[in-house]
Amino acid sequence: MKNKEKNVDKNSEGLLRSTFVVSSMTILSRITGLVRDVGFSRWFGAGPLMDAFFVAFKIPNLFRRFFAEGAFSAAFVPVLSEYKKNENSEITKELIDRVTGTLGLILFFVTTIGVISAPILVYAFAPGFVGGDGRYELSRDMLRLTFPYLFFISLTALSGAILNSYRNFSVPAFTPVLLNLVLIFFAGWIAPCSENPGLILATGVFIAGLVQLLFQLPFLLHLKLLPRPRWGWAYPGVKKILKLMAPVIFGSSVAQINILFDTLIASFLAVGSISWLYYSDRLMEFPLGVLGVALATVILPTLSEQYVQSSNKNFSATLDWALRLVFIFALPASLGLIILGEPMLITIFYGGEFTELDVSMALVSLLAYALGVLGFILVKVLTSAYFSRQDTKTPVKIGVYSLLLNMVLNVIFVLWLLNENYYAPHMGLAMATTCSAFFNAILLYRGLVINGIYRPLSGWLKLMGQVIIACVIMALSISIMRSFIGDWMQLTLIERFIYLLFCVFVGMGIYAGVCFILGLRIRNFQKISPTNL
Repeated sequence: MKNKEKNVDKNSEGLLRSTFVVSSMTILSRITGLVRDVGFSRWFGAGPLMDAFFVAFKIPNLFRRFFAEGAFSAAFVPVLSEYKKNENSEITKELIDRVTGTLGLILFFVTTIGVISAPILVYAFAPGFVGGDGRYELSRDMLRLTFPYLFFISLTALSGAILNSYRNFSVPAFTPVLLNLVLIFFAGWIAPCSENPGLILATGVFIAGLVQLLFQLPFLLHLKLLPRPRWGWAYPGVKKILKLMAPVIFGSSVAQINILFDTLIASFLAVGSISWLYYSDRLMEFPLGVLGVALATVILPTLSEQYVQSSNKNFSATLDWALRLVFIFALPASLGLIILGEPMLITIFYGGEFTELDVSMALVSLLAYALGVLGFILVKVLTSAYFSRQDTKTPVKIGVYSLLLNMVLNVIFVLWLLNENYYAPHMGLAMATTCSAFFNAILLYRGLVINGIYRPLSGWLKLMGQVIIACVIMALSISIMRSFIGDWMQLTLIERFIYLLFCVFVGMGIYAGVCFILGLRIRNFQKISPTNL
């Protein structure tokens, strides 16, 4: 029993370090992503060009969820962990070769069809673009350049999944930085010199996908895991992955229909609605990526190994450790976005082609998204618990219920806001997304507890009290600081950045200080024992 406890403690320390590494790389990725979006907002604003670009970029990213971090990764990582434990290195390498060859050929055909079908896809995703403002034609031409991004980024995700399984988390986490740097270069230096900057941006997406894939290959070569693609449709490991993927693909299909529905509704609202939702979503994605994606990435291989080893108590303890971190960091992040949402939008995006109207429109959807930060992150972590057990059916079934709810709420909220003559009806789409995220998280949590997979360790009530008190004090402090600063619009750009960083870091310091005073320590998360289960 003591040896098992030591193993859990060791795993907890390793997970904490790995989470820090992934979070650090993700922060770098999010910062460069914000720089990219600042460029987009200042150089191109929130008009027809960016509406068209965001649709052309969104479509391959939606399909990416089938072949990359969605269905494929959820099925591949647990099976690869099983092969690592039960088979020798040669058989494990053959699995990687077979998977790469099979996935690569499927991706090639899907990409070819996508490029040919660009006019149909744009019409399906954004029928409101058809008209006299040129958004349909522009997004169609852009999509022919952006759709091959699906091929490159899906193979990049495969490479990243392999590296993550072998505990190399930093390289996959850093890779998105390259996407941002390439797009910044194309948007800032090449597009302004072109008569058609939209096509230049789309070309940047194509190049960025290729760069990300090439970046990871040397690291696979160092591990002697560089794939030699081989067709393997009938290979046992590939068949198992495909079997696990089937329900996730079904769920992803519903998800894509839901996102299609979101975009379809937004395309009929005021010009700029898609862009406003994009910019607010980008700020919300910052804490989601730094904590939610990082935690889900780090714990999936560990939970998969613990499941293979039939280590149920360790599995539950690891999940408990992750959920505590979610609660500690997600709640203050949500409050921070709510209180500092307007200063963030003004500081980061306002200026150039991004007007004061754009700030106010993006703010309302940001506030709606910010309320759901805890729910979004919980879904990421809880879903990993199911996938690690090679249970892809349950989270997909729950996800389908949540997405159906989201679609219904989309219609209800938008029609209600339009009926009330509310100036920003696109807020209804963000509100629906937040509500469905919490619904999803509650059902996922309930399933794990009822089936005895997760049993919370003692100390949760104390932890919740500590976090809530610290959040209240932090929120009051930031609100007071903001009131003293006054109208953010009247500040210079340098003053905005200085005051924003001051509010953020002082708020973080106050939150951490209160947590410390109340007895919350980092060492509490370096040793987690399952003996209380």
